[in-house]
Amino acid sequence: MSSSPPEIPRNEPDKRWRRFLRASASPQLDLQLLGRTLLHAALVGAAAGLAGTLFFAALEFVATLVLDELAGYIPLRAHGEELIGSQAHAAPFRPWLLWAVPALGALAAGLISARFAPETLGGGSDAIIHAFHHQGGKVRRRVPFIKGIVSVLTLGTGGSGGREGPTMLIGGGIGSVIGRYLRVSEREQRILLVAGTAAGMAAVFRTPLGAALLAVEVLHRDDFESDAVVPAVLSSVVSYSVFISFFGESTLFAHAVRYPFVPAHLPLYALMAIIVSVVAAGFSGALHGVQRYAKSLSLPAWSKPALGGLLLGVFATPVLMLVGPSVGAAGQGLGILGGGYGVAQVAITGAPWFPEGWRGVELLLVLGLVKILATSLTVGSGGSAGDFGPSLVIGGIFGGAFGRTAGLLLHDPRIDPGAFALVGMATFYGGLAHVPIASLVMTCELAGSYDLLVPLMLAEGIAFVALRKRSLYHAQVPTKRESPAHRDDLIYDVLKEIRVGDVMGKGRPYITFSRQTPAQEVIRQIASSAWQDAFPVLDEHGKLAGIVNAEVMRTMAADPDLSGLALADDMMAAPVSVHEDDDLHVALEVLLSNDARELIVLNDGGHIVGFLDEAEITKTYHGRCTTPARPR
Repeated sequence: MSSSPPEIPRNEPDKRWRRFLRASASPQLDLQLLGRTLLHAALVGAAAGLAGTLFFAALEFVATLVLDELAGYIPLRAHGEELIGSQAHAAPFRPWLLWAVPALGALAAGLISARFAPETLGGGSDAIIHAFHHQGGKVRRRVPFIKGIVSVLTLGTGGSGGREGPTMLIGGGIGSVIGRYLRVSEREQRILLVAGTAAGMAAVFRTPLGAALLAVEVLHRDDFESDAVVPAVLSSVVSYSVFISFFGESTLFAHAVRYPFVPAHLPLYALMAIIVSVVAAGFSGALHGVQRYAKSLSLPAWSKPALGGLLLGVFATPVLMLVGPSVGAAGQGLGILGGGYGVAQVAITGAPWFPEGWRGVELLLVLGLVKILATSLTVGSGGSAGDFGPSLVIGGIFGGAFGRTAGLLLHDPRIDPGAFALVGMATFYGGLAHVPIASLVMTCELAGSYDLLVPLMLAEGIAFVALRKRSLYHAQVPTKRESPAHRDDLIYDVLKEIRVGDVMGKGRPYITFSRQTPAQEVIRQIASSAWQDAFPVLDEHGKLAGIVNAEVMRTMAADPDLSGLALADDMMAAPVSVHEDDDLHVALEVLLSNDARELIVLNDGGHIVGFLDEAEITKTYHGRCTTPARPR
């Protein structure tokens, strides 16, 4: 893999080049700003927590009104989703209405998005990643508000997607807006965007540490935003605290009291990780296939989510009518519409209505395939629903199916299908989004248990390798090196790694003067020099006493009477030099602070060993940045 460095003029340095160098010579983040950044992050966390609380309540209200009471749809909920209180399902199941409901909600959402904020189409994660890398961390002020409305309309009417993707954009947008009002630097703006993203996720998913890690890890495929870790953690803590102040503290999924570690089961977890990775690749292919097809349609942007919602309703309603009665209730949700966390809960703990044995495995496999198609239709067509939640659900379904299959085949009472379901969740999303650490921690927080830490580490490692060429997010970049957000950081890092002595000009004859050299002789020799810009004046011990530069020479040459009386000692200015063991970043700062074009390089004894100019720094930077990276 090779990467292109930021464009820098290769000819004689000019004012634009010098301004670029001056900007890139500053460190990544001034530590004096850390305290202020943390205060800003806490403010972002409070605002995002409140926004997440309002979003969650609005979504529950709309879903209850439209799906439960109007269409008679019985949602299948996870343990931690019952925060507002279940409604009595007095309305009969109305399949003749349910099939059209997702299309109507998506149509309204599409019209609003296309009219006011087209960037709110789709899940939201890609928009945040793109804003970080390409927009200076800036999101339009209207985006959080519009994203909340269109996501409530999409998810509240049955769109197959998660709440977390939209809240990432809502929270990130809030961080961006606050940063703009506070007039922070561009680097701080990006950090507040990341902090808001983490806060939005932590609010509705109740995983403060996992959300913070996800926000800094999801931006890159093989890297993470180290500067944003602490602000993201702080904003997540504040946001999480705001949310649970309204809804109480609870993990999303119920689970077994303990998952004992059995070393003999590690090969099973490894095999499951491979299978789940294959399923994840299939899901990625289906989702991106629908996205490409929707993009190719010559239809208005606002109509495409409605088309996806219509296909979802036409597909999901017959499945509910056929499968629902077999598990005990006509219209049983089965996790097809909405986030689907309820079916993941079933894969972890089972349910009274869930069939035992091979019928249970078959049902999970069917529901997993149905969820893949349902999510692809919703998110792939531009519906405002997240792909994060469904990814966890699909991974949990197939992990649970694998665990049940292993138990039936091996007759090992120590095999708990719920453990495989939880590991499958982390494996699916962690590999596909390239966030192995965040998904590992998040799964432990979701279950409120770290018993599965070792199997999670093994499965995440396998999925990370198996899914290297797949990704949920088009906007992800491999590393900071490829990110426009880190152009100046890259120059800083490259220059810090190189010593002046390794790149300075050596062996060229150069002109020096003693303090007593007549000015006319100085002018004559300088005029005959083809390359030198800084001319050293040496003392009686041969050490640098000062320099004569071209500006002084022009002044003396303009006054013949003055030049006839002066000596080099009268013409010289304070010496500007660097040590041969200094790095190029130090040399660049010396160049800029003295408005010089060339530096004299000294050794430990104070004697001249060479010269360094801007052209050599430029050449070295380009040579280092365009060197192909070693294969990983």
